[in-house]
Amino acid sequence: MSRKIRFILAMVVAIAFIGYQAWRKHQPPAATAVASAQTAHDETAPQRKLGQLNFKPCTLPGAAGRDGLPAQCTTLSVPENRAQADGRRIDLRIAWIPVSEDGDAHDDPVFLIAGGPGQSAVDSYAMLAPVFQGVLNQRDVILVDQRGTGGSNKLACDAADEGASARDTTAMLRLATTCIDALSKRADLRQYGTTEAVADLDAVRSAIGAKQINLYGVSYGTRVAQQYAMRHPQQTRSIVLDSVVPNSLHLSNIFARNLDDALALQFGVCTKDAQCKAKFGDPRSELGSVLDTLRKAPPQVGYRDPLSGEQKTEALSADEVAGLVRMFAYMPAIASILPLQIHEAAQGRYAGLKALTSMLHTQMKDQMAMGMQLSVVCGEDADQAPAAVQDDSGTVLGNDMGRFMTQACTQWPKGKVPADFHNALTTPVPALVLEGQFDPVTPPRYGEEVAKSLPNGRLLVLNGQGHNVIGAGCMPRLFAKFIETADAKSLDARCLDVLSPTPSFIDYNGWTP
Repeated sequence: MSRKIRFILAMVVAIAFIGYQAWRKHQPPAATAVASAQTAHDETAPQRKLGQLNFKPCTLPGAAGRDGLPAQCTTLSVPENRAQADGRRIDLRIAWIPVSEDGDAHDDPVFLIAGGPGQSAVDSYAMLAPVFQGVLNQRDVILVDQRGTGGSNKLACDAADEGASARDTTAMLRLATTCIDALSKRADLRQYGTTEAVADLDAVRSAIGAKQINLYGVSYGTRVAQQYAMRHPQQTRSIVLDSVVPNSLHLSNIFARNLDDALALQFGVCTKDAQCKAKFGDPRSELGSVLDTLRKAPPQVGYRDPLSGEQKTEALSADEVAGLVRMFAYMPAIASILPLQIHEAAQGRYAGLKALTSMLHTQMKDQMAMGMQLSVVCGEDADQAPAAVQDDSGTVLGNDMGRFMTQACTQWPKGKVPADFHNALTTPVPALVLEGQFDPVTPPRYGEEVAKSLPNGRLLVLNGQGHNVIGAGCMPRLFAKFIETADAKSLDARCLDVLSPTPSFIDYNGWTP
């Protein structure tokens, strides 16, 4: 498979609606053994019961090489197709983090809904665990791997196709067909969309005996949370929508323009700083020049692999650099190194960029379930997207990702969605909507659109932040307070005023003074 195809596929499964944190999840062998993708059961420990479900002690994957997190784990069997109750069944992987021993337990737990589409809630929890400490003083946290992800019949594709070209329509169709053929042996791909996931969540709610639940959704997970609140308002106590995807949004080729808009803001931090501007000029213009050079003749670059330490020599493509810029833009504090790295590349020194792209590709591999992602996007958005797709050839990402999605969705089996699926959520359920000022995929205007139809909702835009902002500044404390009170409008959010954009690196010693 060509380098370009390989990278586009990695991007497709990684960037639709995910937080940037996944790339940091590298774990040395010892930690990986403890925090494997499968929860580790202690058969000697007693079972605990929550509602109708029996749980066993387990260890959730740790973050950044740290030890795994103790939890309680079980599965719940549900019909793959609820219209065929006697047909194939799916075991949903569930983890329960009980309220703190000295906490004041309530009977309405908090459900975490992961992004993607295609990310595992169980496997990604460790990155958000510190944020939930305040919540755990009052409520249990429940993690459900959405069907098609993680431990719930994960729909991952092996899309290797040597010699394919990114603009080769036949190759794109062949990749999709190969994935369909492989996954269809164990899954009806029409049954892995948001609507089915919402029914699964309510089945879990019922099984654990909770009359109401609180929902925290991040990125694509906000679509699931909104659909749940729409279908089950009496069972929804509150919702937190972090980096929100409006119900009305069709996931066509929106990503390229949103990224360029965010880069204008993020690189503007440099151009507004006299020292940074004097050294780097206009980082966006310089990035365009670097990408043009790489497209004409990808250079062979000698670099040290940041994970293995091995010295390597490989080509550096424009698509790799565009993907790196995209993923770094999710976290502006990390993206602050981009003007320096881009300037280095413009001088013909590519080793830094190549090391970073290599690390990103390794870390993103297998983080997303591409088959589940295509079931969601193709079933819910492909046929609903506007007929006229804008030309993004002048952007950092260009048209390739949109082209791949379009070609894949011509083949992919599509499920049905309710007629009101893309209607705005209008509900009195208390809602806290969070956006980052520099978000490259779900910009603040998405939050404004969602919040305006929520009478008991409130939008907070976090200055200088990117995607998935629940952990920024005092936000964890505000999150816990909202879950406690279910009153977004009474929150004293002045503590967020201290947040500001991260200055750009002017050299390898760090930011400007």
